[in-house]
Amino acid sequence: MNLVETSKAIQQGNVSLGIELGSTRIKAVLMTDDFNIIASGSYVWENQLENGIWTYSLDEVWSGIQRSYAQIAADVQGKYHITLTKVSAIGVSAMMHGYLAFSKNGALLTPFRTWRNNITEPAADELTTLFQFNIPQRWSIAHLYQAILNKESHVNEIRFITTLAGYVHWKLSGEKVLGIGDASGVFPIDEETGTYSAAFIDKFDGFENVTPYQWNIRDILPKVLRAGTPAGTLTREGAQLLDISGHLQEGSLMAPPEGDAGTGMVSTNSVRKRTGNISVGTSAFSMIVLDKPLRKVYRDIDIVTTPNGAPVAMVHINNCSSDINAWANIFKEFAERLGVDLKPDRLYETLFLATTKADLDAGGLINYSYLSGENITKMPAGRPLFVRNPNSSFTLANFIQSQLYAAFAPLKMGMDVLKNEEQIKADVFIAQGGLLKTQGIGQQILSNALNTPVTVMSTAGEGGAWGMAVLAVYAKYGNGRVSLEDFLDQEVFTNPDSVTLNPEPTGVAGYEEFMTKYQAGLPIESMAIQCI
Repeated sequence: MNLVETSKAIQQGNVSLGIELGSTRIKAVLMTDDFNIIASGSYVWENQLENGIWTYSLDEVWSGIQRSYAQIAADVQGKYHITLTKVSAIGVSAMMHGYLAFSKNGALLTPFRTWRNNITEPAADELTTLFQFNIPQRWSIAHLYQAILNKESHVNEIRFITTLAGYVHWKLSGEKVLGIGDASGVFPIDEETGTYSAAFIDKFDGFENVTPYQWNIRDILPKVLRAGTPAGTLTREGAQLLDISGHLQEGSLMAPPEGDAGTGMVSTNSVRKRTGNISVGTSAFSMIVLDKPLRKVYRDIDIVTTPNGAPVAMVHINNCSSDINAWANIFKEFAERLGVDLKPDRLYETLFLATTKADLDAGGLINYSYLSGENITKMPAGRPLFVRNPNSSFTLANFIQSQLYAAFAPLKMGMDVLKNEEQIKADVFIAQGGLLKTQGIGQQILSNALNTPVTVMSTAGEGGAWGMAVLAVYAKYGNGRVSLEDFLDQEVFTNPDSVTLNPEPTGVAGYEEFMTKYQAGLPIESMAIQCI
């Protein structure tokens, strides 16, 4: 659209809003129906470790959303001299899983427990055995059952549990619903019925530790909706909560709220069976849409769904970029001591480009990027750890190489299970995330790690909120008109701007050598957790 057409679309309200609450940033984008972003806003935040629980304040949830929306409104006013008053469709996405529990009157019963917590192992193990279906520690049902095992007093008062995206959607629309992709991180989904598995629901309700409670699990879970299904409308109260200036009108169509995995699949056009995508950030995950069930249960492989309900094999790691960011801040402080003000893009670019002179095995340097516990390597807590031998090649290039190698190491371990045990391997992975923005450095390392081509689109650093805005547009179409796969192919990704890198044989061999040392050194990480 040109400037005149865009101005007309804004005046008529033919724009869609996508909001995503990520681990380190809340981002909102305003998009025209031709899928071009016309305004954006963001808010930086960090989780807090309080009383041994990783959490975010719900007050900050709203201040972050409101500031992001205010930036969009100001951007529209500045560019087009129009006050933003109407939005045709809105979608909310957020980091998946975790635990938000509410009482009958809507009061939060315990601080938000995020995906980052490794505090539900007994519950996850019992439920996996009960269902013969992998229940990861971060899933909402694991958190609920762990609270039951802990005999926490709030459990008896529960009348509703949901995810972060489901919570925000509820407050904006009054609807207690979830998109099927986000719901698949709450409780196992039956692909045929498109909702929670009835057999597993019955097993859970009949579990001896659950039966004493007055509530029924069916009654406290959000309703499940597939992509394209209307999920309510923006209420007057919701409009006032979103836009504190009071200009935004009620009535916007609400798309089913999704998790960041779902928006990652949408923004990389990876919802068809046998396609794969990867998202790398504070945490990381890889996903392959399955065309057949796995032969057995794997504790390192989650079965979730696409936003339209197809089963997905997901490898999720709790730690990816946080340790890199911490070291980057050290280099930034050093630069400031020298009177040099390095902007983030220049800082990361300078550090990442140093790896072009690194040894293929990172010079024998080993890093464990565990700010929090890591399920795949069975680490219950986080102790970021850097290890080297006296004869290791300790250079800047190798140090940054070891950081990038370590960021993807647990992901590789999980993907190797799929490849070696199930012979499931994507032809190419579509990847997104901030670590992939610097001139192909992270992209090439990821390709070498997985020994698979990796494609990065132009939206690599910004895909989540845009993907949710796309789902908001799709909700206007209605899921009966066209499948989500065809909608993305025929309407959205008609001329994708992307770059694909193939694995380098020498790089693959170097990464494998690093992984041999990485896995051999895991007892050091375990001992650090015990001793520090």
